Amino acid sequence: MKPATINFLKKRFSAYYNGEQKGAAAVYTPSSIQQREWGFLFFSEAGKASMSRHRAFTSAEDLQTYLKSMVPAHVYYSTAYYANPSGAQMADKNWLGADLVFDLDADHIVRGPYDEMLSRVKEELFKLIDMLTGELGFSKRDLQINFSGGRGYHIHIPIISVRSWGSEERRALADYVSGTGISAESMFSDGEMKGWKLRFYEAADEELTRISSLPPDEAKSVLGGISGFNEKNAVPFTKTIPHLKEQLQQNPSSLKNNTLLKAVLDCDNPSFKEKLLSRAAQTDEPVTTDVKRLIRYPGSLHGGSGMRVVPVDIEDLEEFDPLIDAVVFSETPVTVTCSFPLTMKMLDNTYTLEKGVNKVPEALAVFLCARGIAEYGSDI
Repeated sequence: MKPATINFLKKRFSAYYNGEQKGAAAVYTPSSIQQREWGFLFFSEAGKASMSRHRAFTSAEDLQTYLKSMVPAHVYYSTAYYANPSGAQMADKNWLGADLVFDLDADHIVRGPYDEMLSRVKEELFKLIDMLTGELGFSKRDLQINFSGGRGYHIHIPIISVRSWGSEERRALADYVSGTGISAESMFSDGEMKGWKLRFYEAADEELTRISSLPPDEAKSVLGGISGFNEKNAVPFTKTIPHLKEQLQQNPSSLKNNTLLKAVLDCDNPSFKEKLLSRAAQTDEPVTTDVKRLIRYPGSLHGGSGMRVVPVDIEDLEEFDPLIDAVVFSETPVTVTCSFPLTMKMLDNTYTLEKGVNKVPEALAVFLCARGIAEYGSDI
């Protein structure tokens, strides 16, 4: 990143933190701010962001003063609470507990145009919300949801009852929502069809339907790649699929000794595994299990996009559009030099840019420069 580009970004970020841009006055104060550790990444002409952490603030006003004067590229605060958050070593901080946090990042889910990634990760967000509130006992009012400013969303659960949980308890939740450790053996039981049991049988029905719809030779070939199948039992198995599907709905425990069916409905079968895990919520497990995590501060700007980290009420999620609602900079024309041609959506418009010099709205210029896609100005 060239010095002129860094200077451009710092000026725009400074305008935001000093109240000259829309949304700048919306200040979020995390609970127990005095017990949080803070970390910052700064713009650097050396091409690598420099990190400053182990900081503490006594009030939101002190934090805002720091942001206005230092103009960081990224702002983080701890999910953990500490007696001494400014301690230089983790052992000096005296951990008191931590909020439960889930991180969904489109980069871990799908690659493609930015707007499509944002749309896809929102699907995972709704799945996760449904699991947390419909199956794991949390209330919607327990969830604080933030758009990350980049490619995803964070869910914070800052309630007292989970604050003391260690990594193992948090890992159990992460495993549940991601479908980790599910086995066919544990699913063949009678009883209410809900949660992962319901997802398992939906995926089972889909996989069995796929196999039964194949031409006989192709079905035999597909089954031949699954452990336990051979030339003699593959074709007879396909003929029993209608009955198996019916029994899965009515009396699944009667199938618990059906080794061929369990082989098909096992995560060693890539086709079934894909169908099953498509029903999971794809979260970043290390973020949830880390009880001393730093996470983006709501209301700050994301140094890799120039967009705002936005708290979003659950009832507003459906209509929330990051490429409109998280954009804080203007439509004033700015000249940038792009490294390659691209098409980009922002502020309810689609921009087709050429490699080389382009004139774009300030908001898009900030995004492109922050992402390293373009340099400020027309000097190549």
